[in-house]
Amino acid sequence: MPITKSAEKALRQSKTRRIRNLAKSNAYKLVMKELKKLAATGKEAAKKLLPKVYKKIDKAAKTGVIKKNKASRLKSAAARLLSKKSDALK
Repeated sequence: MPITKSAEKALRQSKTRRIRNLAKSNAYKLVMKELKKLAATGKEAAKKLLPKVYKKIDKAAKTGVIKKNKASRLKSAAARLLSKKSDALK
């Protein structure tokens, strides 16, 4: 348990930040899973979901939940996933 006032405040801040970071982390993971599911069925809805995926990933990277390079990799993987599925349908 924190003893000083500043340590108590730091604990409150870290708890709040942890909740916020977990929410952002779960948000981009959920939309990625949804995208993979839609891409597997080959629906057009997957293409409409791509901007939402990008937004969630960018938001997580901007706030430091994930690093910039990981965000780029995830976005690239999402785009590749859709392009592979669309090539397979042609």
